[in-house]
Amino acid sequence: MSAVLNFFPVPVDDECLSDDGRRSGVCLNTYECRIQGGASHGPCALGFGVCCVFTATCGQEIFNNVTYFVNPHFPGLSTSSSTCTITIKKVVPNVSQLRLDFVHFSMGQPNRRTGVCDSDMFLMSAGPARQLTLCGQNSGQHMYFDVDSVRDPISITMNLSRSDLSRIWEIKVSQIVFNQRAPAGCLQYHQGETGIIRTMNFADNGRHLANQDYLICVRQESGMCSIAYEPCDENSFRIGPPENQADEGSGGGDTRECDDRIVMPCDSEDFIMPKQNGGGMGGVCDLLHCGSSFCSPGEGPCRVESSTTPFNIRVQFGPGKENESPDDNIGMCLRYEQLPCTS
Repeated sequence: MSAVLNFFPVPVDDECLSDDGRRSGVCLNTYECRIQGGASHGPCALGFGVCCVFTATCGQEIFNNVTYFVNPHFPGLSTSSSTCTITIKKVVPNVSQLRLDFVHFSMGQPNRRTGVCDSDMFLMSAGPARQLTLCGQNSGQHMYFDVDSVRDPISITMNLSRSDLSRIWEIKVSQIVFNQRAPAGCLQYHQGETGIIRTMNFADNGRHLANQDYLICVRQESGMCSIAYEPCDENSFRIGPPENQADEGSGGGDTRECDDRIVMPCDSEDFIMPKQNGGGMGGVCDLLHCGSSFCSPGEGPCRVESSTTPFNIRVQFGPGKENESPDDNIGMCLRYEQLPCTS
């Protein structure tokens, strides 16, 4: 009887948790899991299906709701210089986004002076018009990649140019249909009343990446009307030169001259920016931060609150410049807390 039940149809859109509790899979019957190249990891659908976990590595193709892209010999390290590419196909036409969760992501660091990924490079592309480049340490980070109108093949390529580096990656690739998508334009979409926001390659020996322009968004939770941000610690905001070379924080002068900065919506009309080339839009209240302090010099405790919705932060890191100290360009780590509405 059990052999017959294994051929009963099982909802293929249901995501399940593997029996070790570490990875997600797709609920399929045993036969479908095997012919699609997955591995069974415990029961699902009241025992009528199995939690089928898919992995892919160099030269393979992804055509499932959830697949883990791993380096060769994972969980071992990869050290050879090579190019590793996978191709992603939509499981259904209304897939609108791909979500990538970097369970493990340890590659070569960018150029310490410029922030440019010039040895190791993660490149995600959907034709020549849509590309994203990363490198360094990004374990625990995530990102969304819009593929709503994409007709070109979607690919992830790991360009590994040196043989003296050890790398490891395990990237969960999830396909998101339109009615479950993150807001358009959000590279990252955090959920929950509290959380931590970090720029890419924020690490002890890291340096923020050059040529980055993206939105970090936070979902406004029910009953919450504003949000507060504060640094993770006293050294977790370093974007650009120290005080004697550039104005710091939001109130130290014309921080709009910073090549590397974050832009946050604010509540005060004092920060409304005039419409100018490269300087924002008229009537938009933007609070810009750069330098070695998240807040204005002497301001404490360092905490910025905003009731402007939607909750988001724009990261703008320009082209890398030679002779920049990596210690002044670690990037940003912020804790956020949503604040309840007051009657």
